[in-house]
Amino acid sequence: MDKLLIGGGVQLDGTIRISGAKNAALPILAAALLADEPVIVGNLPHLHDITTMLELMGRMGVEILIDEKMSVEINANTIKELTAPYELVKTMRASILVLGPLLAHYGKAEVSLPGGCAIGSRPVDLHLRGLEAMGANIVVEDGYIRASSNGRLKGADIFLDTVTVTGTENLMMAAALADGETILRNSAKEPEVVDLAECLKAMGADIKGHGTDTIVINGVPSLKGCHYDVLPDRIETGTYLCAAAASKGRVKLKDTRADLLDAVLVKLKEAGAHITTGEGWIELDMKGQRPKAVSVETAPYPGFPTDMQAQFAAMNCVAEGSGSITETVFENRFMHIHELIRLGADIQLEGNTANITGVEKLHAAPIMATDLRASASLVIAAVVAEGDTLVDRIYHIDRGYECIEEKLQQLGVNIRRVPGKSGM
Repeated sequence: MDKLLIGGGVQLDGTIRISGAKNAALPILAAALLADEPVIVGNLPHLHDITTMLELMGRMGVEILIDEKMSVEINANTIKELTAPYELVKTMRASILVLGPLLAHYGKAEVSLPGGCAIGSRPVDLHLRGLEAMGANIVVEDGYIRASSNGRLKGADIFLDTVTVTGTENLMMAAALADGETILRNSAKEPEVVDLAECLKAMGADIKGHGTDTIVINGVPSLKGCHYDVLPDRIETGTYLCAAAASKGRVKLKDTRADLLDAVLVKLKEAGAHITTGEGWIELDMKGQRPKAVSVETAPYPGFPTDMQAQFAAMNCVAEGSGSITETVFENRFMHIHELIRLGADIQLEGNTANITGVEKLHAAPIMATDLRASASLVIAAVVAEGDTLVDRIYHIDRGYECIEEKLQQLGVNIRRVPGKSGM
């Protein structure tokens, strides 16, 4: 199992390009199943989850062509199989996103329950209730969701009990080809949901209200092909900004958008960062100063993103003063805290809040990544720690960060991948 060896104690300095957002790319790839013509998706990040989604579609018989610019052309007319098997779904929960498009376009879908989870523990039941409201027949048996419809799905007025990003996306895709009007209430407002809606509109869908909590979709008889570029990854952007702030450094990030990161930029300015933005770029400069500790509380968009709290925890570890990180969106999202403490961080956990008092320096120690965003916080901590830090289980990082070593090397970090021994 690969590890990252990071020589710490450097100030980041340089310019890098931000990749496309995985969390926008996955639903947009699934949406291509709705079209009667080929759909070309550009600005895809080179990540394992993207490969898995393309492999899943390939298994169904969908024709996939990749051009020299790494755009992917998807032709769903060649589809033969309407099943998403467990061995692929278990590696990526977002596979559930093929359920709505398959059902709406082909009248049938069979999708393994993601990760073998109990049906009520994640809001996958919201996807199913919404589809049932649109006239789908759904049976959950043998670990699979088996869905069918008698003719086209019907428009419905659907209230989502919990704000769910993938639920909003799945139902919006299904509604695009349903008969009549569908209203999704208490919808997710995330930029990735808006990006999917814009892609569907480019395919000929009739959608209004995306970016608000009420999305109105008027079903159309068919959707056509289009060329659509995925929006930039706001979490990757925020991660590199945080790393620069923690290291007292400077970065310029290209091919990104400041308007997706209002809550994060406000907090970085509070931490003492000098931030300038323009069309497609953001620059952060600490002018050699330590960041000031900040307090954040996570909330659904447009609040402070849960996917950024771990990175801010790492920055607070070396900041002046004390700050608190409160997690309100997910439970069990503080697994990185104990690893940060191994590097010398001063952190007290109280329920869903981590109280952090900044220290002058962190010191290298072997540490282990536990999930995607936690692993990003450990990389930031390793960049600012004195000495060489070995970060284990980095396959988590590879799920969400394209070319992380190359990008950090461009910013002046001494970082390399160390192959792990087999069986470790």
